[in-house]
Amino acid sequence: MPPTMDMLRFATAGSVDDGKSTLIGRLLFDSKSIFEDQLSAVEAASTAKGDDYVNLALLTDGLRAEREQGITIDVAYRYFATPRRKFIIADTPGHIQYTRNMVTGASTADLAIILVDARKGLVEQSRRHAFLATLLRVPHLVLAVNKMDLVDYSQEVYDEISDEFTRFADKLNVSDLTVIPLSALKGDNIVTRSANMPWYEGPSLLHHLEHVHVSSDRNLIDVRFPVQYVIRPQSSQYPDYRGYAGTVASGTLKAGDEIMVLPSGFTSTIAAVETADGPVAEAFPPMAVTVRLNDEIDISRGDMICRPQNAPKVAQNIDAMICWMADDALRPGRKLAIKHTSRSARAVVKDLEYRLDVNTLHRDPAATELNLNDIGRIRLRTTQPLLCDEYARNRETGGFILIDENTNRTVGAGMITSAD
Repeated sequence: MPPTMDMLRFATAGSVDDGKSTLIGRLLFDSKSIFEDQLSAVEAASTAKGDDYVNLALLTDGLRAEREQGITIDVAYRYFATPRRKFIIADTPGHIQYTRNMVTGASTADLAIILVDARKGLVEQSRRHAFLATLLRVPHLVLAVNKMDLVDYSQEVYDEISDEFTRFADKLNVSDLTVIPLSALKGDNIVTRSANMPWYEGPSLLHHLEHVHVSSDRNLIDVRFPVQYVIRPQSSQYPDYRGYAGTVASGTLKAGDEIMVLPSGFTSTIAAVETADGPVAEAFPPMAVTVRLNDEIDISRGDMICRPQNAPKVAQNIDAMICWMADDALRPGRKLAIKHTSRSARAVVKDLEYRLDVNTLHRDPAATELNLNDIGRIRLRTTQPLLCDEYARNRETGGFILIDENTNRTVGAGMITSAD
């Protein structure tokens, strides 16, 4: 595979037993992306469970508890490739208590597959995960109507589910929605078009994944380079070397560009952009690079390199949508640590503006707390200014996590809606 081959990150989501792990197992199997010993192990495990077929879901359910219960608990990442594209899959759980895991898996996804059992239609978790995918600004959404073999490949059933979901998606501002009927167990419409559904004229799932256009989804306008580490070799070979290492969050960087460093506001020009393999003509997301400047500026971890005429907001008052991930409730007045790009600070929850019902999209301004898996809008005050953008404009600089300082556990994932 050429090193410049395009990559697609996608996440699967849906309710319990909708067939997410089976779908991924089928993709891996039909695209010939599993080894013989893996297949032999799955065949042996299927026989031990008493299945009269090869249970492809076992390819992704790696935890013993997952295989014993036949459910997904943790986020399982899998990798495969076709001659056209490389893929990273995040198989996320379906149970409501693992909604936080779904947020983790979808936060970096280019595309989300929402699975629906054709026999059950849309359920609460289907709507919840679709809403979370749009809240996380996943650019492309696929509704996979699974288990069509159990409803005799009925076009009427498919149309009913498709119409209902489309009406729900209209409220969510979904920019790109594709609906595909399939059977993960039988392989219908997974890699090739199924003869069992001649009424369906769209692409197979793999064909859609291979051809969906994602390169334009990346923000190449707003230059954002959070500094992670300052490189000073202190060697005779490089006596005056000073480089600033990090991952390009958005925009492009090249030698000669005028830049500004926040929060100091000092300006300079880029002397060189380098990788482990040497200098590059241009850096773009998500490349990990080292930037050298033509001027000596005091820069440290947590600072950000941007354009003088296009800078992020420098703010301590943050309004954000939050997905709460802890068993103990979030209430106004709580103090937490906040991690935003490469910058860390402390924050206090000033106000809970409302809690959101993901099924009806109703806002409850009377809510006084957020419980596990609740979603709401809060206002934060940070001890240090964040160098941020609105999440709708930039997913990398608009997202953050909240950490309980007592346990060091991540307790919330936030998306900035406004900052001042």
